[in-house]
Amino acid sequence: MRRVVITGVGAVTPLGNDMQTTWQALCAGQSGVRPITRFDASEYGVRIAGEVQNFALHAAVDPREARRSSLYVRYALNAVIEALHHAQLDTTQVDRERLGVIFGTGAGGIDLIGENIAILAEKGPRRVAPTLIANMIDDAASGYIAIHTGALGPNMAVVAACSTGGHNIGEAFETIRRDDADIIIAGGAEAPIVPVVMAAFTNMRGLAGDNENPAAACKPFDVRRDGFVLSEGAGAVILEELEHALRRGAPILAEVVGYGNSNDAKDMIAAGDDGAGPARAMKMALRKAGLQGSDLDYINAHGTGTPLNDKAETLAIKTVCGDHAHTLVVNSSKSMLGHMMGAAGAVELIVAALSVHHGVVHPTINLEQPDPLCDLDYVAGSARTLPIEVALSNSIGLGGHNSAVIVKRYRA
Repeated sequence: MRRVVITGVGAVTPLGNDMQTTWQALCAGQSGVRPITRFDASEYGVRIAGEVQNFALHAAVDPREARRSSLYVRYALNAVIEALHHAQLDTTQVDRERLGVIFGTGAGGIDLIGENIAILAEKGPRRVAPTLIANMIDDAASGYIAIHTGALGPNMAVVAACSTGGHNIGEAFETIRRDDADIIIAGGAEAPIVPVVMAAFTNMRGLAGDNENPAAACKPFDVRRDGFVLSEGAGAVILEELEHALRRGAPILAEVVGYGNSNDAKDMIAAGDDGAGPARAMKMALRKAGLQGSDLDYINAHGTGTPLNDKAETLAIKTVCGDHAHTLVVNSSKSMLGHMMGAAGAVELIVAALSVHHGVVHPTINLEQPDPLCDLDYVAGSARTLPIEVALSNSIGLGGHNSAVIVKRYRA
């Protein structure tokens, strides 16, 4: 079976417009949650979010083309350009028929839909953008990335709600393993901080509500937790067949060794309270990797900070890992990044890979009063230095979608 490695990463997040800045902020325990500035949220019950700050489109992107695109596509392009640079990959120097893109989103161009609905109401049907359809769809980012890089190989956008990022990276891993490509640009992006989405999530009672102290709002695994923080951004990885990466002298961050997915088949909003769905995804990923739950050193949890998710995910980890669950470490990037929706799984997989590479696990912030039902080591307090051979990234999405991706330290 062909081996698959990560040779480049890139990100746009509320903690920074590149992955290195984001990683440093995570390790320092900094929060990217702030009062909303994207629109007037004064009448909303929840007025905080994880907004990307001071975003500027990369100079390599044609600004005339970008003006037609959704904000999520622009985030995706910047993250991809960073990942390509990190991977030292010139796409004109590889077989473009063996270069693919698998890059998704949960909501797609919801910002463009809202803008054009307003134009339709105010100015009539003739003023609606003829480019709306091509730019609002969920595969717009994968299309733009292919155009930018010249990638002629497999191209798709896997949509799986909050598990989207994990699914796209997992399917990219499988595509290379089965010899349908040598390189895949994979990841996820989202730009959901718009009035109607904020209103809907608020009315769903899913959001953390501490408007006065945004940085402390998201409290994964804490008994006081009351919801997640809506966030935005993008995460991109360059996945490459090992021998291809070695031939061109590419940097290798980590090796991807397993991917699993499942569904709860229960409810469109509420996840199963027993953690059985995420456990099935984790077991599938371990089986493909030829590993056991006891081999895991670290899990980057979905860790939303909602009362049900954190308890169910803790149960899933115990189901898969048994007594070893109390030995490994678990953390939640969402405690600082907020929930980046379709981008979350991609950014969190990158965090897991960086943790393997650097031997550092960032803290779960705001965990001050542990829930007795969440009794694992969630790295409360500050970052921890420890050797990590194998890490797993969990994602759990609306509609019961679950994904698990496993990375390990690369060894020849």
